[in-house]
Amino acid sequence: MATVNPTKHLTNIDEWRKLGEANIFPPVSRLELINGEILEMSPIGFNHSGHLNRINKLFAKLIPDTVIPSVQNPLQLGDLSEPEPDFMLLKPNADFYSSRHPNAEDVLLLIEVADSSLTFDQNQKLRLYALHGIPEYWLLNLNDLSLEVYRKPNGEVYAEKTTLRAADIITLSQLDEISIRIADIL
Repeated sequence: MATVNPTKHLTNIDEWRKLGEANIFPPVSRLELINGEILEMSPIGFNHSGHLNRINKLFAKLIPDTVIPSVQNPLQLGDLSEPEPDFMLLKPNADFYSSRHPNAEDVLLLIEVADSSLTFDQNQKLRLYALHGIPEYWLLNLNDLSLEVYRKPNGEVYAEKTTLRAADIITLSQLDEISIRIADIL
């Protein structure tokens, strides 16, 4: 008797959107499509949401009018991934991305806030963002009270990683007129 091993059914962006339109998942579900797999993300806690609010408020004061802030909205990465990063700064778009989701070429800065999701964000999400050429990925590590800054995507890794603490200051690589004190987001 032949042995048959089960195989995963990976879904793509088209199937993913049809599932959403058909209301297959409860409205309160926190799901992301990552490399063809539908993943349930952990609920957002108080500390996570408070830091995200702090980031959003800070950037609202600092960014030029043409830059579009995006909070927990979809980002299309190829045909198999549509994560919902915590925060992004996007290039100008006449309709504010109301006719399509942004893709990697639209991203100036992407930030994930991590406590319980730290390992996933440092590995799977980092590889995904690097592979698609996100120029600057910040991981706000709430467990270590640090900011991990990844720049210069090269394949599935970033050529440059810097870990910053509260006393440090960073200048954005894509918007070099903006500098931020790390203490303001920690």
